Amino acid sequence: MEKIEKSEFKLIGLKLDHKTTNEGGQSSIDCGNLWQKFETENFAESIPDKLGDEIYAVYYEYEGDYTKPFSYFIGCKVKIDAGVPQGMDNLVIPTGSFTKVLSKGKMPDCVANSWKDIWNSDTDRAYKYDFEIYNERSKDWSNAEVEIFVSNN
Repeated sequence: MEKIEKSEFKLIGLKLDHKTTNEGGQSSIDCGNLWQKFETENFAESIPDKLGDEIYAVYYEYEGDYTKPFSYFIGCKVKIDAGVPQGMDNLVIPTGSFTKVLSKGKMPDCVANSWKDIWNSDTDRAYKYDFEIYNERSKDWSNAEVEIFVSNN
C-alpha cells in the first residue's frame, strides 16, 4: 500500500439512484446492475471531453464506516468545465490523500477480496471518496489489475 496525493478531478457518468450497503451482499447487486447499465448502453462512448479511457467506480457519501449505507458512481474523467449530457450525472472528487492498493487476479473476486483486506486493515480511512480505476490492465478478467484509492484522514 502506497500513500499518494491526488488533485481535484471531475467525472461524468451514472450515479446509483439510491444508497446501497454491504449488508447481505446488497452492494454487489446494486453496483453490478449499475455496471451492467453503464456497459450495455455504452455510456462511456457518450461522455464528452474525456481525458482518457479509464472508468472510475466511486464510493462516497458514507453514512459511517463500510458497514453503513453509501452512494456509488461510475464514470470517466473529464475536463473540469465539461458539460453533463442529459441522463447522466457528474461528480467532483476533491484534492486529497489516498492509500493506493493494487488488486490483482480473477475478476470480480480480486476486487472484492481487496476490499475485505482494506476493511480488516488498520488503514486510516476518511470515508470520503474511495475509488477504483479500470483500464487496459483490467480488461482480462482472468488476470486483471485494478487500482483502488482509499481516502485517508
